[in-house]
Amino acid sequence: MAAVSQEQSFDIRPAKPEDWPGMWSILQPVIREGETFTWDRDTSEQAARTKWMKEAPGQTFVAVRHDTGEILGTGEFHANQAGGGGHVANAGYMVGANNSGQGIARALCAYSLSEAKAAGFRSMQYNAVVESNVRAVWLWQSMGFKILATVPEAFNHPEIGYVGLHVMYRKL
Repeated sequence: MAAVSQEQSFDIRPAKPEDWPGMWSILQPVIREGETFTWDRDTSEQAARTKWMKEAPGQTFVAVRHDTGEILGTGEFHANQAGGGGHVANAGYMVGANNSGQGIARALCAYSLSEAKAAGFRSMQYNAVVESNVRAVWLWQSMGFKILATVPEAFNHPEIGYVGLHVMYRKL
């Protein structure tokens, strides 16, 4: 598992147990806002840790600032389904609010695509990309994902009400 170096001031690497406080500082506000993830907004720290931390062939990883070791973002991938569907990966990413626009989400996605392929997955599917999260939709499309379908009004956005969820896919 080689780390992916960035021209920016961060690396992507597998998460370590001691990274959790930094990961939680990113996950907690995203979960509480309830605008981009389908998690319950009152998810506890322990429940989030159990849900976010993945075991092989999946992986949880972090973007870490070179000079300070600060966790700037985190991601995870895992089998989307069991059994006959276990060759398709699913993934999620979160970036700290103060770190958006620095290429971190793109780097997290690129890392997950490479690592998921190395782990034996044949494709990646996102089950629930909130259609009002236009920056993410654009980014995933720029990374080769296609929108296969949109489930109308499948997500209740806390500010704008019911919006669709995209199912997105790409081959690895």
